[in-house]
Amino acid sequence: MNIMKTKHYTIALLLLFIGCTDDFGDMNVDPNNPSDVLSDLLLTSALKSVSSNAGAVTGALYVQYFAETQYTEDSRYGTEQFDFTSWYTSPLSDLQAIIDSETATENYKAAARIAKAYFMQMMTDRWGMLPYTEALKGADNFQPAYDTQEVIYKGLITDLTAAVTQFDANSSLNGDILFGGDVTKWAEWGNTLRMAMALRLSDIDASYAQTEYTAAIAAGVISADVMYSHLGEDANASPWYTRFITRTDYAISNTMDDAMTAKGDLRLLKYADSAPDAVTAGATGLDLIVGMTYGISNGDAGDIPNQAISFPGAAIRSQDSPLPVYTVAQVHFCKAEAAVLGWGGDAATEYDAGVTASWTQWGASSDSLAGYLAANPYADIESIAYEKWVAAFPSGYEAWAEWRRLDSPALTPASDAQNTSRQIPVRHAYPQTESELNADNYNAAVTAQGADGLDTKLWWDAN
Repeated sequence: MNIMKTKHYTIALLLLFIGCTDDFGDMNVDPNNPSDVLSDLLLTSALKSVSSNAGAVTGALYVQYFAETQYTEDSRYGTEQFDFTSWYTSPLSDLQAIIDSETATENYKAAARIAKAYFMQMMTDRWGMLPYTEALKGADNFQPAYDTQEVIYKGLITDLTAAVTQFDANSSLNGDILFGGDVTKWAEWGNTLRMAMALRLSDIDASYAQTEYTAAIAAGVISADVMYSHLGEDANASPWYTRFITRTDYAISNTMDDAMTAKGDLRLLKYADSAPDAVTAGATGLDLIVGMTYGISNGDAGDIPNQAISFPGAAIRSQDSPLPVYTVAQVHFCKAEAAVLGWGGDAATEYDAGVTASWTQWGASSDSLAGYLAANPYADIESIAYEKWVAAFPSGYEAWAEWRRLDSPALTPASDAQNTSRQIPVRHAYPQTESELNADNYNAAVTAQGADGLDTKLWWDAN
């Protein structure tokens, strides 16, 4: 009897262990370090930061799209240090998790590599040298070394080239809030980024730039505007809508107003709302737009009433207003510039196509387009640079990068500038945390690149 009881107990224990095997294994999985990532959720999370870049204010103030109506320090270059930590912790960390995943499909990995290149280019165009090859290692490296812009740019171009060949049209891609899972559009965006990056290096490494530019164009660039869509809800609203819920800090600058009005550019009627005082006075057309004086002191700005100036138009300031990430117009202007460099194509043809695409994008009156082109024809690289500046609105960081590279259009620095040089900044200074927590690598970067301030030119800014 005792023997039978022992057998029953033994069998029961064996069954218990067998039945609990799966749960026991799960108990030994670290939930904070999963081996399997939810690629669709990570992709969505990362792509939400596209809005933060496309709708950023600082670059748009530097290129004088906008002027501040109060607290004008940013228009006067009063901030020197800018933090890049949040870009590494999100979205770049989300994208790197997809890239490193053993379970993510090739489509997710390819999209993640392209999006990573997009964010990383924006960052290096702001700060210059940055952690790149040693970045995003987590606890394995809390003090990553800085790479030169040359290493970063050429690394990103190499990654983009490989990524666009990774897509599988027969495999799905969920969580894609930018292209709705269309891998063809992803590949075209990757080629477009490669094209733009290559052209940005034209003054510093012309042979390499031409080779990469030509290959990117041949691979196929965008034929429709890349837009970031917002929703009619607070959690996913346009950042320009959010900025105006309780405040009125940003108006169209007098720089942009004067330039576009002088050329009879009806896109301005989409960029800005009518000034109430101008309406009352019976103004019509472009005279309804009144720009805010750029770069003046807080006191002087405070003396200008809101009803006397024009604020950003509904095209960007509505809750669900989309923001341009990269447009067909910008592609045509890049092709026009490439033609000037002797890389093929016709500059005048691409210039006209760029202006036309921009007017179409903003819904400006097509009846006046022919007159605008006749009055403002292609002339030289400066005419291309001017139209690039206008067409990039309101994407400040992209416009700032192109303005620095082309040194056009001519922009007058803030009259009450607060920085030492009193000139428009050409880079951002590193955050103080880097000099404190990553001192050796920070010091090496400053030694290689130049003084850590607003006036040190980037590697590709050769003119």
